[in-house]
Formats: sequence, C-alpha cells, structure tokens
Amino acid sequence: MLRLAAFAVTSALAAAAAGPLPPLPEPLGGLLSTPDRLTITMANTGNRHLDREYQLECDPVGGNHPSAEQACAKLDRLAAEGKDPFAPVSKRQICSEQYGGPATAEITGTWRGRTVDARFRRTDGCEISRWKELEPLLPPGRS
Repeated sequence: MLRLAAFAVTSALAAAAAGPLPPLPEPLGGLLSTPDRLTITMANTGNRHLDREYQLECDPVGGNHPSAEQACAKLDRLAAEGKDPFAPVSKRQICSEQYGGPATAEITGTWRGRTVDARFRRTDGCEISRWKELEPLLPPGRS
C-alpha cells in the first residue's frame, strides 16, 4: 500500500514538473472549446424595431443578429488588435459631457472562452465612443 501511495505522489510530481499540457490540435481544440455565443439586449433606442434581444454566434456565424457576419468580423478585428471589446470605461478616464440618448445595451454570453456580462449606454463621450467601437455588433443607438 505504501508503494502505491509513493508511486502516486511521484507520478503527480513528475506531471507537475513537466509543466502545462500543450494546446490541443485545432480540430480537437475547436470541438472542446466553448462556442462564441452572445445575447445582445437593446432598449430605448428610439426605434421599436431595434429594441429587442438578438442572438449572435461566431465560428460558425449564426443567430438572429441582423449583421451577424459583420459583428463577428468586428470582434475578430478588435481581438487581433489586443482590445477587450467588453471592457468598461476606466474610472480614471476623463470623458466629455455630452449625451447620446437613452439607448442601452446589455451583452451576455461567452466570447473566446470567457464569460461576458457587459452594459453599454450613451451617457457621455466615453460611453458613446465605446458603443460606436462595437458597431455593428451594437446597432446604432441614436435616438
């Protein structure tokens, strides 16, 4: 019994010393990864056709988002630039005092293997820029 315990400890230490496992080959990695699925809920846009919930899937593109291909392409471009499209405005950011209307958007789901829970509005210059950065994922929210 003691030998079995010693073998288990030795095996665990050897595995830990070897470091993390390499990524799976793309066909397997793609099958095991969480798909990119986002729910975008729009409200108060001033356009009753936009005030609704959209589903967006990327890789492969799907869902009922009106500009699904362009929205997924925009997310891919932002990721390639090293940007987090769902990051909030920094509290240290100085923003212009302008109002872009009452439109709001909530984005939830998964993107690139992480959970997304982001809120967007058009209450100042920084928030307006953040919103525009995600068009066409967020339909224009001008009211």
